[in-house]
Amino acid sequence: MKNFIHLKGVGKNFGDFVAVDDVDLTVAQGELFCILGGSGCGKTTLLRMLAGFEIPTTGTIEIDGVDITQQPPYDRPVNMMFQSFALFPHMSVARNIAYGLRKEGVTKPEISKRVDAMLELVQLADFGKRKPEQLSGGQRQRVALARALIKRPKVLLLDEPLAALDKKLRERTQFELINIQYELGITFIVVTHDQEEAMTLATRIAVMDKGRFQQVGTPKEVYEFPSNKFVANFIGTINTFDGIVTKVLDDQIEVYSDEAGTSLRALGKQLVEVSQKIEIAVRPEKIFISKEKPKDSDDVCIQGTVDDLGYLGNRSLYRIRLESGKIVQVSSQNRRRSITRFLEWEDNVWISWRASSAVILLD
Repeated sequence: MKNFIHLKGVGKNFGDFVAVDDVDLTVAQGELFCILGGSGCGKTTLLRMLAGFEIPTTGTIEIDGVDITQQPPYDRPVNMMFQSFALFPHMSVARNIAYGLRKEGVTKPEISKRVDAMLELVQLADFGKRKPEQLSGGQRQRVALARALIKRPKVLLLDEPLAALDKKLRERTQFELINIQYELGITFIVVTHDQEEAMTLATRIAVMDKGRFQQVGTPKEVYEFPSNKFVANFIGTINTFDGIVTKVLDDQIEVYSDEAGTSLRALGKQLVEVSQKIEIAVRPEKIFISKEKPKDSDDVCIQGTVDDLGYLGNRSLYRIRLESGKIVQVSSQNRRRSITRFLEWEDNVWISWRASSAVILLD
């Protein structure tokens, strides 16, 4: 895939407030790219600059080799799908979808042909004559998507597109959105605060905080190899241990942690030095829990007590209190059917993980 969208040194100030701070980004043609971040991080401002609703204070924006930084929205090869869907309540589904084509003066036969094709694509072929109020939330979302796509933009911008849907409908619609994007081959840029949504939808994710990209990568790269403490804590759940580097080996480092009460190991891609203070982090699902001490001497093993637990159906969550008072969260898959618990409160247990499961976190 060729590089299609280029942001070079893009920034946006509102008075003294810096909303977007010197952002560089390249997005490939046909990519489904997600900008992920919390409220106020600058993600929607960045999307509005791509749409032309805001003009950058600094930097340039290019799409398909053309500088569009100063172009008005109606001259850009982009369309935007808003969080509220913004459907016209007095118009039928078909007329809502056709609105943009009618404004451009496209002929009626061509409009009819393209509307029918869009209704088929979003699986609403039998709903063209209905009004938006007669549709479910998921169906209205698909009408808004069809209306945004019918003008055949080079880029579709989606601002929290699934936020108005309930959890199960949102999960189902995510895959529908992926299939539509794959079938059309249009570049999608999605803004969301929902981590699971970004992980499910995206070919790549940009994690944003305070107007800057903290990390850009595939969902697996961002989750398994966070670049810093912010990304590690923002994406999913993670356990961290403060420590001091005691050994730097060829393939891993060793860190002594008072919180853990023992030495921890991690694969060390970063350049660290003996006596340096760092954090070692490990995800809850990477940790094994047992009543007996594991026999594998290569694993990190720590003894603790079950402080709290929760049953979530497919998995159980345990909060293990170490001798130092440190709480470690462990997620364990419930592979067997049972009405009795594997562990109870105050049980003495061992938690363990492989060195390859831990990551080094630097500022």
